[in-house]
Amino acid sequence: MTQSLFDRTGNRKYLVARERQSFVAAAVAEGGAIGAFCLTLAFTGARISEVLALTANRVDAADEAIVFETLKQRKKRIFRAVPVPRVLIPVLTMYGTGKDGRLWPWGRTNAWKIVKAVMRKAEIAESLCKPKALRHAFAVEAGQKGIPLNIVQRWLGHARIETTAIYASAIGDEERNLARKAWSSLELAITE
Repeated sequence: MTQSLFDRTGNRKYLVARERQSFVAAAVAEGGAIGAFCLTLAFTGARISEVLALTANRVDAADEAIVFETLKQRKKRIFRAVPVPRVLIPVLTMYGTGKDGRLWPWGRTNAWKIVKAVMRKAEIAESLCKPKALRHAFAVEAGQKGIPLNIVQRWLGHARIETTAIYASAIGDEERNLARKAWSSLELAITE
């Protein structure tokens, strides 16, 4: 099956920048462990299972990065460092470690429900209320901000650049501005 930024009914699978900002605001308002978990998803583009597997020793305060084990690839012990904002580090290090040294005690199902609840508080469309939409949004926005595809690939933990390249097809400001040039003569007919 070919990967796409749209589901089989034509709905986009990613949050746009405005929705992503609303999610971050809702996560900050939530605070605590839930807020920190949601912020980690939003700022790293990591898979929910990778964030759940985080331990305190994988938060690299000196390098302002989080070291994730890439869990989707078939090989074990593939790690990647993803830079994070300086303000996120103390939010993560204030939590003690739970069972197995992990930062968050939840299983995947509960974590999924937590993220969905925060997305609903952010008034994100129901079809987009899923953790994967955050991962897609991270990649789309990174590409639209001019971050090289190979860097996005490394941050997401993709084995193949072709997997990452799908995010380059999202409509961004540059494409919208080009389209506006094509519409300019037609828009006058609507406004008159």
